[in-house]
Amino acid sequence: MKAIWSGSLSFGLVNIAVNLYSAIASHTPGFKLLCAKCHTPIVYERWCKHCNKQVSWHDVVKGLKQSDGSYFILTQESLKSLKPERSDTITITEFVATEQLQTIYFDAHYYLGPSKKNEKEFFLFQEAINSSDKVAIGDFVMHDKEHVCAIVPYKNGLLLNTLNYAYEIRDIDTIVELEEKPTLNTEELKLAKQIINQLSVKKFDLKKYKDTFVERLEKAIKESKKVKPKTAKRTVKKKITPHEKTLLATLKASLRKPATKHKAPAAHAKSRHAKARKSA
Repeated sequence: MKAIWSGSLSFGLVNIAVNLYSAIASHTPGFKLLCAKCHTPIVYERWCKHCNKQVSWHDVVKGLKQSDGSYFILTQESLKSLKPERSDTITITEFVATEQLQTIYFDAHYYLGPSKKNEKEFFLFQEAINSSDKVAIGDFVMHDKEHVCAIVPYKNGLLLNTLNYAYEIRDIDTIVELEEKPTLNTEELKLAKQIINQLSVKKFDLKKYKDTFVERLEKAIKESKKVKPKTAKRTVKKKITPHEKTLLATLKASLRKPATKHKAPAAHAKSRHAKARKSA
């Protein structure tokens, strides 16, 4: 795979030549808007409502709307002077404990690999942070944007996660109305934990989770190239909704019932013979 960024990883006085690769490949279908009559892709024009005409890219500028309704205009020259200088180095600034990084901090994921095969410095850095159980925090510039990142060992390489800046993360208290926590019923909590234990697995397997929409879409495309089959009526299972059930009853209903034990057929036959002898 072609690297999306190449440079060096600066670790103290050590510089390691590295390549950055996309770790995630999106499988979301890319729909196009077409004309319903001829199936030609729709084209959008750059139209100025004030001038009542189409505007060429040469006459387009970027602007940031201000509080008074006016726009702060940014030309290509001014944008170039404001953008961060291109960096070819991921500078490690500090190391932190793994538990200090919360899930909400993470933004995008990339693989980090050595530019040269069997580069000793790369694997030395990987083993050092792996044995110390720490996360390397660094910063670098990619695609004209400054990134703060967290680097951790992943299989035979390294995983680089770009992080959201603190001011980009919304405060949950300003969005979700969370009142004081109510008193929890002991029996309800016990049943909730039992459900968790029943649904717990020893090893998480992400492969069993699939985007069924994409699968159905791919199947529909394949079938459309063949003879169009008759559309079968889709049977929708009726959902059981616990309208009038209490939370306690709902939790009890969530628990799996133990399998009922069936008596052996031989035991039934023996019982029938005994009754026949008694009646005789």
